[in-house]
Amino acid sequence: MIGRLLGLSRAEAHARALELLGRFSLTDAAGRSAKTYSGGMRRRLDLAASLVSRPRVLFLDEPTTGLDPRSRNEVWDTVRGLVDDGTTVLLTTQYLEEADELADDIVVFDSGRVVAQGTSDELKHRTGAQTLTVRPRDRADQPRVLQVLEQVTGLTPTTDARGTSSVPVPGEAALGAVFDRLAAGGIAVSELAVRLPSLDDVFFALTGHAAEDAATENQEIPA
Repeated sequence: MIGRLLGLSRAEAHARALELLGRFSLTDAAGRSAKTYSGGMRRRLDLAASLVSRPRVLFLDEPTTGLDPRSRNEVWDTVRGLVDDGTTVLLTTQYLEEADELADDIVVFDSGRVVAQGTSDELKHRTGAQTLTVRPRDRADQPRVLQVLEQVTGLTPTTDARGTSSVPVPGEAALGAVFDRLAAGGIAVSELAVRLPSLDDVFFALTGHAAEDAATENQEIPA
């Protein structure tokens, strides 16, 4: 139907529909009513319908809202495929993980104003903060891990429910010092890393509130 509305002949519209159904792994469901589709299948069908005219630029407004993790990953793979094929995608989302996964360039809005723009790494480096995380293989070693982290950084670390202790650090240099002290003390670890802040951390640093609060006010992060 969309192909016919766009001026394709009946044969051209049919051929394009079959092509897109195959591209979005919907061929086996082509004879079923769309109301029987899962959420992820419906989103892929929406994307397929948007591509009938082979647009150079595609606007997607929160394409994964309400989807389960598996369906969300399927849509992410589809968006990556579109970009690989040369389509420019402008996507609005309130899921910062989604922006981190998909975006080459991110624009952060807060209360209708642009508050930051850049790649994911550029935005993360703007906060100037990195986090050193350590999780001992044996929970009994947790007090010794905390002691090492405080000795190296001079700061009091925090520990989450999984037993991972974290402390902010200015750079990667502290990682080697912590590793040496843990090894000297015979403390085995299942996790030891320095990571950049998440985009959630960045959003909070830029706006003073969490992204969830912005989502409540229908604020979005185009990516």
